Amino acid sequence: MGLKIRLARAGAKKRPYYHIVVADSRSPRDGRFIEKLGSYNPMLPSDHADRVRLSAERITYWKSVGALPTERVAKFLGHAGLAPMPVYNEQPKQSAPKKKAQERAAAGG
Repeated sequence: MGLKIRLARAGAKKRPYYHIVVADSRSPRDGRFIEKLGSYNPMLPSDHADRVRLSAERITYWKSVGALPTERVAKFLGHAGLAPMPVYNEQPKQSAPKKKAQERAAAGG
């Protein structure tokens, strides 16, 4: 049984609110979960204290048992100091100017 620490949506239409839960990886996003570990309210400003609430003790327990956080939850844990901050590789942008356009811009100024 693969355990995941992930988000489960619990908000009204156009008012998102998420619970941070530990669940079996095979169960649906908004379905069964084992334990609620915190909450995430994206409607609040990013510096607000209640935007992300975590139960640090329970998260460290579930990580020791083998639960893996999803990318978004890993970012929350990294900001809270409960896990190392995940490293994201830079992705190329399709909308960036192509090689010839970059050469013209460099030459023309």
